[in-house]
Amino acid sequence: MNEKRARERLTAERAEVESLLRDTEAAGDRERAGSGEPGDFADAAQPLTSEGIDDAVAESLQGRLAAIDRALGRLDDGSYGRSVRSGKPIPAARLEADPAAELTIEEAREGR
Repeated sequence: MNEKRARERLTAERAEVESLLRDTEAAGDRERAGSGEPGDFADAAQPLTSEGIDDAVAESLQGRLAAIDRALGRLDDGSYGRSVRSGKPIPAARLEADPAAELTIEEAREGR
């Protein structure tokens, strides 16, 4: 993938992830604000469960945002498209599927 296309895709995904993160954080704030309402005892765990899910989603989105920022940094320093571990080229098909990919497929599998 050429650098211009990579930067466009990463920038667009960054904006989308930021929007999703704001929405998730706002939903969590609304749930916490409304958790003081009286309810049935069976519902007592619902706010905690929802808050945990919101936190997990927010953490995942923050991780993706960090990966996108690292990829943009690699574009800036000229190392984009190479594994951060080995320096081997990351295949174009992998970068098309995930423009923020940091490892080759083989290296990613080894990390599991």
